[in-house]
Amino acid sequence: MNFDHKLDLLVARREELTQLMSSEQSSVPEEFIRLSKEYAELTPIVECIDELRALQNEIADLGGMVADKDSESAMRSLAEEEMRDARERLPSIEKRLNILLLPKNAADEKNAILEVRAGTGGEEAALFAADLFRMYQRYSERQGWRHETMQLSDTGIGGLKEGVAVISGKGVFARLKFESGVHRVQRIPETESGGRIHTSAATVAVMPEAEEVDVVIEDKDLRIDTYRSQGAGGQHVNTTDSAVRITHLPTGIVVSQQDEKSQHKNRAKAMKVLRARIYEAERAAADADRAATRKSQVGSGDRSERIRTYNFPQGRVTDHRIGLTLHKLDRVMEGDSLDELVDALTAEDQAALLAEFSQ
Repeated sequence: MNFDHKLDLLVARREELTQLMSSEQSSVPEEFIRLSKEYAELTPIVECIDELRALQNEIADLGGMVADKDSESAMRSLAEEEMRDARERLPSIEKRLNILLLPKNAADEKNAILEVRAGTGGEEAALFAADLFRMYQRYSERQGWRHETMQLSDTGIGGLKEGVAVISGKGVFARLKFESGVHRVQRIPETESGGRIHTSAATVAVMPEAEEVDVVIEDKDLRIDTYRSQGAGGQHVNTTDSAVRITHLPTGIVVSQQDEKSQHKNRAKAMKVLRARIYEAERAAADADRAATRKSQVGSGDRSERIRTYNFPQGRVTDHRIGLTLHKLDRVMEGDSLDELVDALTAEDQAALLAEFSQ
């Protein structure tokens, strides 16, 4: 099957979906949702196909005008100029179409669960973890996403031992998945009287939010412990056993939740995080199986991989996976320029995927 025939089938399939959604078959809600989802996924591809074919037809028509010796010289010159312009636009549309045709990662359209933890560096690491957590919150707001804090374990003086949030919106995981890893900071702590630059780190993990259909968790595989919530400094937040610790026995994954005063709410939040961690572990295992042949991954995705350095004295951010440095640290931390890093990482991943699938 040649490439043009594949494109014809995609165009025909979207037309078929249009008819199916207006038929009696679509009166079943579940079926209509399934058809609508497929239609939405095909629409940008078909629109790009239409744009490509319109440009190809334009180039063919202009080529005919240029070849027509009976045409006036001025008309042929104008046609040549327009044809050069059209040919220059052609590669970018072809590349965009090829990217749209790449196999989709099933997790890309999911919401994301963000976990930020202080690493090496003591209180300075905790302060940096808090900065990162706020950076992602601001970035989410600018993207029009919903950022819901699930858990905050602070140090009492502005630092963050651990922060967990659910970020909801269109294509959240696709945008944030490259943020997983070790983020290193170089700056002079406020408590440093000698002006020495300290290096500390925080770990970021971004996981797709798993639905119940993605991960089946049996009650018999869980051990649930309850205890009293603890606040900063060790004081009791309340006097009931509202905090929950859930252990998934087959994997050994443990999730604790104590931010809510209700044990029921804490359990629901803990289960959401547990489901995401199990789903991510399964994805990681599948990726590891493909690692020997798959060259397209930007970085390893390993939480222990140092991916980025934030140098405050020099006002720069460097992403080590793609060698990109931005001298706009303040805007990145405000969530304004994080898109530049995300876009570059996405483009690098897409280019690697295109190279892999063209072999």
